[in-house]
Amino acid sequence: MLYRQQYGIPVEWGTAVTVQAMVFGNAGDDSATGVAFTRDPANGEKVFYGEYLVNAQGEDVVAGVRTPKAMAEMAKELPTSFKQLEKVRSKLEKHFRDMQDFEFTIEHGRLFILQTRNGKRTGLAAVRIAVEMQKERLMSQETALLKIPAESIDSLLVPVFDPKALKAAPVIGKGLPAGPGGATGRIAFTAAAAELETRKGNKVVLCRTETSPDDLKGMLHSQGILTSRGGVSSHAALVARQLGKVCICGAGDISINYERKTLTAGKFVLNEGDYISIDGSTGLIYKGMIESADSEVTRVIDGKLKASKSYTYQLFQTVMKWADKHRTMNIRTNADTPAMAQRAVAFGAEGIGLCRTEHMFFDGDRIDYMRQMILAVDEVQRRSALKKLLPFQRKDFVGLFKAMQGRPVTIRLLDPPLHEFLPHDDTVRRQLAQKLNVPLDFVIERIKALHEENPMLGCRGCRLGILYPEITEMQTRAIFEAAAQVLKGKKGIKVKPEIMIPLVGFRQELADQLNIVHRVAKEVMTKRKIKINYLVGTMIEVPRAAITADEIAHEADFFSFGTNDLTQTALGLSRDDMGLFYEAYQQKEIYNKNPFASLDQTGVGKLIELAVERGRSTKPNLKLGICGEHAGDPSSIDFCHRAGLDYVSCSPPRVPIARLAAAQAKLLN
Repeated sequence: MLYRQQYGIPVEWGTAVTVQAMVFGNAGDDSATGVAFTRDPANGEKVFYGEYLVNAQGEDVVAGVRTPKAMAEMAKELPTSFKQLEKVRSKLEKHFRDMQDFEFTIEHGRLFILQTRNGKRTGLAAVRIAVEMQKERLMSQETALLKIPAESIDSLLVPVFDPKALKAAPVIGKGLPAGPGGATGRIAFTAAAAELETRKGNKVVLCRTETSPDDLKGMLHSQGILTSRGGVSSHAALVARQLGKVCICGAGDISINYERKTLTAGKFVLNEGDYISIDGSTGLIYKGMIESADSEVTRVIDGKLKASKSYTYQLFQTVMKWADKHRTMNIRTNADTPAMAQRAVAFGAEGIGLCRTEHMFFDGDRIDYMRQMILAVDEVQRRSALKKLLPFQRKDFVGLFKAMQGRPVTIRLLDPPLHEFLPHDDTVRRQLAQKLNVPLDFVIERIKALHEENPMLGCRGCRLGILYPEITEMQTRAIFEAAAQVLKGKKGIKVKPEIMIPLVGFRQELADQLNIVHRVAKEVMTKRKIKINYLVGTMIEVPRAAITADEIAHEADFFSFGTNDLTQTALGLSRDDMGLFYEAYQQKEIYNKNPFASLDQTGVGKLIELAVERGRSTKPNLKLGICGEHAGDPSSIDFCHRAGLDYVSCSPPRVPIARLAAAQAKLLN
């Protein structure tokens, strides 16, 4: 069940069974059995990869009971059979036009191919195999793009061990590299222990003698997997490659005692909970925690490594160029700082689809001014505090506009309820009272007055701007003053501000806030004697907005689907509290996927499709995007393409994944 859920296999498909004649690899020293890959499934290199055992059956190889021999040794031990397998290897790739994972048995010198399938591979291997097979004309560019799971691009961007820290770390053992990358975490000997540690916020390395399907949950929770038995085609290796996990198998120098909860490697004895580090690219095992370093791709982007020195970066760039050639949706990013924006642009972002302005208020002294504004008893006091916040907001937006170099920047006005900015700790409350020169009791009473039973559905989003229009005025003024400053600066950088009003459910709500935005924009442009082109739109994040999208579209220049809140309001589900029953829902297969990770296409998706249809019935050229967490999920991106959205906006590290997923969506639809 867990396997089906992990890979999105519907329960109604059932289970297939293959019946075939039996052959015997355990018939003597002229017999053998093995599992082979036409290319290295760990790094994608074009080498004959796999393992075998003489005088054994297939179960002996995959179960990890005996540590098998590498395929290269067969050239000497069983040379005739090895030559036959080399011919089979070439024939399989030419026929299936993909890397193959096949099982074979040799019975008294006669070779039998038992089965073949497209081989499971790591993210790096998937990219390398696709690029190189396209160069070899075994597959087209379009097929190559579809062969790469979009999520696998992430493995090219993940950190690896810092070289200096690696040299200083004590090596305690070595195994077979089965899943590349570096992983550090606390030792967990069981799936339950791994889950418990991750719930505490700790990283984990699952250490087992060998793994079985019962360990899948622990593997999902772990940064990496280490086994003392088994080879590169064992259960641990195969599942780790599927999950994109760091993995080392067949570490014979390692002894694991489940009863004592110890891992022994020579003179080193580690207990459950101690730190261990594994390098799935080299097979080396280290004691303790090792600092990680950026991936080669990241180092090239940051100018720390020449592109010509990194084959991995060249593979990455090839796939990204292909993806950009075929996709039709734009890819934006969710960024609140210039540094985040610059990193996203380096990864290929074409604009900012969501700047959360509330994050800017927590920096430095500005949180005190924000709290002063919230605690104000009248408009005069609020405007006084907002006047102090204006320079900070303006500076923030100047930084974003400069970083984006003329690309569109969608800025969401203040969204969360005000009480989220207020301190809950008595000591901090006392310090705030002293800073503002007000009695502590006054601070406590104001905090109580702002308390809401259900703040997620309370006074937030556009409701704040309607109740306190001076907040909308200050943020709008900061945006347009920043835009004017950048436009009229020495470099004259273009700006494309897009102002987004959150939590709109009624046309009148958006109209109310639009009046303020247009008025302030006109004031700034008149004063600065400058023309700034801008858009004003709204987030579609409550069901009513989707249902009445045709009305709201009269006021909006664009819609951006805030699918985090739209999922909560449509499903009547709190993402913070769903943990109480989520596991039971998964077991009963009510939820096949986490609805906050992958879009509920049959429910929330229907609301999006309705809003698209009705919004564009009013304005055929209405710009449409998505800025929730779903915008980085390949399955959800495919839905967005089919729904007719113009762009998706995800976190900076997910931008390359989104570029590939958008191309795949175009090719598949």
